[in-house]
Amino acid sequence: MKAVVLAAGEGTRMWPLAVNKPKHLLPVGTQPLIGHIMQALKECSVNEVFTVVGYRKDQIQSAIGNGDRYGLRVQYLDQPQWTGTASALKVASEALGEEPFLAVYGDLWLNSNAIGEVLEKAKTCPRVMGVVEVMDPTDYGVIQLEGDRIVRIREKPKGSRGAKGWVNTGIYVLDAEVFRAIGNTRLSKRAEYEVTSSLQQLLDQGLEVRAAMIYKEDWMDVGRPWDLLEANERSLAHLSSRVKGTVEQGAVIRGPVYVEEESVIRPGCLIEGPAYIGKGCVVGPNSRIRPSTSLQDRVMVGTSCEVKNSIIMSGSRIPHMSYVGDSILGEGCNLGAGTITANIRFDEQPIQMRVKGRLVNTGRKKLGAIIGDSVQTGINVSLLPGVRVGSGSWIGPGTVVSRDIQSGQSVLMKQTLTTKPMKKRGTAPKDD
Repeated sequence: MKAVVLAAGEGTRMWPLAVNKPKHLLPVGTQPLIGHIMQALKECSVNEVFTVVGYRKDQIQSAIGNGDRYGLRVQYLDQPQWTGTASALKVASEALGEEPFLAVYGDLWLNSNAIGEVLEKAKTCPRVMGVVEVMDPTDYGVIQLEGDRIVRIREKPKGSRGAKGWVNTGIYVLDAEVFRAIGNTRLSKRAEYEVTSSLQQLLDQGLEVRAAMIYKEDWMDVGRPWDLLEANERSLAHLSSRVKGTVEQGAVIRGPVYVEEESVIRPGCLIEGPAYIGKGCVVGPNSRIRPSTSLQDRVMVGTSCEVKNSIIMSGSRIPHMSYVGDSILGEGCNLGAGTITANIRFDEQPIQMRVKGRLVNTGRKKLGAIIGDSVQTGINVSLLPGVRVGSGSWIGPGTVVSRDIQSGQSVLMKQTLTTKPMKKRGTAPKDD
């Protein structure tokens, strides 16, 4: 069976992480997000993949190539205007032909179990949607079921917050009937052509669409920055220990830790797995890497630093005496000595973050900073829980960052120094 992966969108909800790269290439564990999809497709014996690309498409093509590294045959289809999932799927209509095919959204974290459930259900029906039960379905396509039959699809309905429900996972097996429905699909309220609207047309025409139930542990939507942290945790939970680089005498490794070639762990370090250390990294001396941390290639974590449950992207530097917890650093960042990412509120309530202008409850009680590419901080900078710093910004020494900083900003703390002559003091008594 052929597969199509929809990876054309820009990922504005991921700001500032997906400004210089597609969200599908953001690192999760040991590889980019879309890499997990490619790996799962191969494990399900799907060999021919069409990838619909758009935003910074050259980067995806460079990262995945022709699919050899995954044992796949990958071809690329260009979507010049990113107007929704239905229009993205339409781009692939000619390549996919009349036979049933597998379709997967490219911004998902999943494993082969999730895809396998959909393929198994497709043995009895040519149109299948993967569904998963969640506690708050407001931000998804909500699915009404009768047994395993889908009877209605509602995209991001109001009034469903806090109510458990079945939602669309973005994994389908479909046939050519969907392309005929796409031709009649109208713009949604979100000004997009959505494949769920096309499928609702098929339901209205009396055509059958079945649901494949997927376990929550096997799938998640990665649409917002904190989702990336959870996806990273899930990926590293299955990590196997391997040391290709150098662990110097006096360094300690506990649990599953993968150290890539040309990396050096210096004396006095404690690396607690699961943790991934990419190629050409330097850690220490006397630093601590705590569980669920992923250091991508050429990262430096210097003297007396601590990094916990974080993603540090390629080429970033945390030279000395800093703490990075439950945070994400983009590529090429440099943190001054004593930079601290606070990750817990005083009242221990879930941390909120602004996404596309709307304040959103992340559901996480521990969440640090989300920092774009090429950000620099001076000494003793503190970033409060949930703040985001746009790419290319400079944060001056001693600054407390309590709100989001847009890209390309210089942030300095105003300080008033008061000087006056010292009062003359008596001579200090001498020791006997």
